[in-house]
Amino acid sequence: MMNIPGNYLSHGQGQPGKIMIIAGEPSGDLHGANLVKALKQRAPKTEILGIGGDTMARAGMKLLFHIRDLSVMGVTEVLLKMQTIARVFRGMKDQLARCSPDLLILIDYPGFNLKMAAAARPMGIPVLYYISPKVWAWKMSRLKKIKKYVDHVALIFPFEAPLYRKWKIPHTFVGHPLLDCHDPGLLPALKSGDEVFTIALLPGSRNSEIDALLEILLNASLKIKQRIPGVRFLISCATNVDMDRFNSILNHYNSHGQISHCSLACPQQNLKTCPGCRNFHINTKDLFQVFHGNVSAILSSAHVVIAASGTVSLEAALFRVPTIIVYKMSWMSYFLARLFVKIEYVGLANIIFGQQVMPELLQGDATPEKISEKVISILNDSVRGAMEKRLEMLPALLGGKGASQRVAALAFDMVKQHCNCK
Repeated sequence: MMNIPGNYLSHGQGQPGKIMIIAGEPSGDLHGANLVKALKQRAPKTEILGIGGDTMARAGMKLLFHIRDLSVMGVTEVLLKMQTIARVFRGMKDQLARCSPDLLILIDYPGFNLKMAAAARPMGIPVLYYISPKVWAWKMSRLKKIKKYVDHVALIFPFEAPLYRKWKIPHTFVGHPLLDCHDPGLLPALKSGDEVFTIALLPGSRNSEIDALLEILLNASLKIKQRIPGVRFLISCATNVDMDRFNSILNHYNSHGQISHCSLACPQQNLKTCPGCRNFHINTKDLFQVFHGNVSAILSSAHVVIAASGTVSLEAALFRVPTIIVYKMSWMSYFLARLFVKIEYVGLANIIFGQQVMPELLQGDATPEKISEKVISILNDSVRGAMEKRLEMLPALLGGKGASQRVAALAFDMVKQHCNCK
């Protein structure tokens, strides 16, 4: 199933001088870092440079630009950052010409990366695309560009292979890189003390997602707290988000006083009611605990996850944690997405299973009321157990571990072929 071309370069045998990698988003930074490590293991003296984040930098890549300059989602959000993206593209095109790397590896981020592939073609630089565009969801026309400008594609989903075979595009199914990132069985859970349930809030890794979702998730949490007094909430904060923006929203809820929250529900044991306005006052001091960076510890502790649509929802599925997928974007972006996106679900686990194994609350449905009701229903032991059982099948559907090593083998094989042709 994972037939990787052999003859990749070994240590000290014709090591390539430079490999350039471009990752434009936080998930690409994570998988790019593991790829950098795998490349360095095979050829430690290889120079690796490009666009990435802090994780890729720590792994040994020289950053020419940081992903914070590029990471946005949605049509209107991209338009607002167009000048910055154009500046970075010009800079990277100049770097391609100046550095003349032995291989260009592109990770996701197709709007930018396909243009980089086109720029590399006349320079004679081979291109390997890792985590290719989701052409099975929308913009299938991108396959024409991939066929024209990309030398080989490393696929992470098995259902992608038939489409690439149909288009006669060289490809290899390498497995999903998330399988290499975490082993749920080896992670210590965050101790919950006397709390009944732990709910993880994953509001996204982009500033636009924080603006759209964080306050909704916090309001949903207060509604859950009214119904289930012993619950606690763990919040994931991506390393690249604007902390001032994040804290300004969170501090309003994680105050040292008490926050009034209106509800018609019956008072619970640790809630105080105001007879005049029928408001329930929840002591929210330290109600929310924030964890930065890797979400593994949060996922290993959670009974239920509320997550922004994206790779993190698949990560939660691999931890076999029942998850509610939420998302909101500008109405123009949403309208265009519904017009062009050709898939029934947005959650990757749902797409892989072909049915909604994780509930999706999108746009107008992503309200505190609907989210809290869905969470409370899932906290039922039988419902939660059935969801966990279903998610146990997911790793087998995604191939085995070792995606980064297989991509590194592909990369050095392509470099060797390229050098032999010179």
